[in-house]
Amino acid sequence: MTTVWRKLEENLAAAGDRKIISLFDAPDRFEDFSAEADGLLLDYSKTNLDAAALTLLLELAETAGIAEKREAMFRGDKINTTEDRAVLHTALRATESQPLEVDGKDVRPEIAETLGKMERFANGVRCGEIVAAGGARFTDVVNIGIGGSDLGPAMATLALAPYHDGPRCHFVSNVDGAHVRDTLRDLDPHTTLIIVASKTFTTIETMTNARTALDWLEAGVGPKVREHLAAVSTARELTAEMGIVPDRVFGFADWVGGRYSLWGPVGLPILLAVGPDNFRAFLAGGNAMDGHFQTAPLDRNLPILMGLVGVWHRNICGYPTRAVLPYDQRLLRLPAYLQQLDMESNGKSVSADGKPLARKSGTVVWGEPGTNGQHAFFQLLHQGTDVIPTEFLIAGESHEPDLKVHHDLLKANCLAQSEALMLGRSIEQAMEIAGNLGFEGEQQRIQAEHRTFPGNRPSMTLAYPKLTPFTFGQIIALYEHRVFVEGVIWGINSFDQWGVELGKELSNTLLPMVQGANPTGKDGSTAGLLRKLSS
Repeated sequence: MTTVWRKLEENLAAAGDRKIISLFDAPDRFEDFSAEADGLLLDYSKTNLDAAALTLLLELAETAGIAEKREAMFRGDKINTTEDRAVLHTALRATESQPLEVDGKDVRPEIAETLGKMERFANGVRCGEIVAAGGARFTDVVNIGIGGSDLGPAMATLALAPYHDGPRCHFVSNVDGAHVRDTLRDLDPHTTLIIVASKTFTTIETMTNARTALDWLEAGVGPKVREHLAAVSTARELTAEMGIVPDRVFGFADWVGGRYSLWGPVGLPILLAVGPDNFRAFLAGGNAMDGHFQTAPLDRNLPILMGLVGVWHRNICGYPTRAVLPYDQRLLRLPAYLQQLDMESNGKSVSADGKPLARKSGTVVWGEPGTNGQHAFFQLLHQGTDVIPTEFLIAGESHEPDLKVHHDLLKANCLAQSEALMLGRSIEQAMEIAGNLGFEGEQQRIQAEHRTFPGNRPSMTLAYPKLTPFTFGQIIALYEHRVFVEGVIWGINSFDQWGVELGKELSNTLLPMVQGANPTGKDGSTAGLLRKLSS
């Protein structure tokens, strides 16, 4: 791989100050630097990749063994080596019936049984067969979780809002008491179902919020709170202590990582909101992307191409951050979801065999929906001193045909921004604008400098017909596999998250000190802050 890395660096150096727009002198630039899968189009032609660089990146993918490692993941090999676990979130959305064994046990029957149990419970709530303690139908569901037990379902229920025909779904994650208080304030405990989502049922933020919600339920409905409770957990003894009946406890195996878990029981709020048919369509979209990832040639494979562009920007161009810009209001929480998916997976500094990485890994992921972002941080994207690659997402059709003018304007803005980032505005063009505004001499030059855009800023666009459950499943699985591709090239384990442990451990020792104990053994800053915050 060292030779390929060197050739990629030489390719960029040889390109010099080449403008991305010049690459469109080739008549088939768009066709050669875009790819499609089941209606999902990835356009990466507005990057500074030329044919030689793309060939080298594809060689990098082959040399890194992506194909072999991909098959190992789908086969159920324990590729999460630090935790000795398989990585099989893909099995949750699979339609295949042939055995898939982990530790000698076929896991497919368990997956099917759990999904059936979820659907029966969701149907019971949605049709009024499963009711609250007083006999009323549930109108609201509050999911209490954090991290992967919150970000996925919270993002998905918002994304699929046009398909909601079940109870309203709310989400509590932050241990800040304001979150649980503000969420419960306007709800009726007599018609509210609480889902506590924690695999171990020991996550301190989740369990603190759960106890507060339980107190709220008891104050409202009395001792029959168990009829208002469900859990996503494998700790059945602890769920029983809370009074949650076994039929309302939905577990998942350790081969499903938290940030990959919305396809299974963690997705129960999605299922309650949109129903089994739409939830299965979501699973089908993810499964379709799995099939594409496994079978499409490297040069037409969306996850591989997306990952390779990410590696090009991170390692060859030296861009440490990228902006995700969904021009789709219902994908409001997608950037936050991708922050965990990407940064928790690939924010590593050692290789899978425990050695320091020779190259940078991980990218800072951030973003907001368009057009809001245009009036916030796009100034930095267009005229800032750092180049920030951008990823646009846009649908051809909205769910509001009577508001077509809105969607037309949205599409025009999305395409205009990617074009403007690439083209920029020259000093000559800006001088003409300043002159037309009446400026002359030195003032004309000054005004023109402020109106100059450097351009040559790369972007990718992910275009899709409409944000349906199937399409949404495709998009999420695409980003999952993109993370996998980048992790393989960097040689890291993308499926553990030891970086979240130390802070949690220290918070346990700090809690008594926050509550008044003497702050012994702490550095001067932490001790000083403890005194200030306890005063």
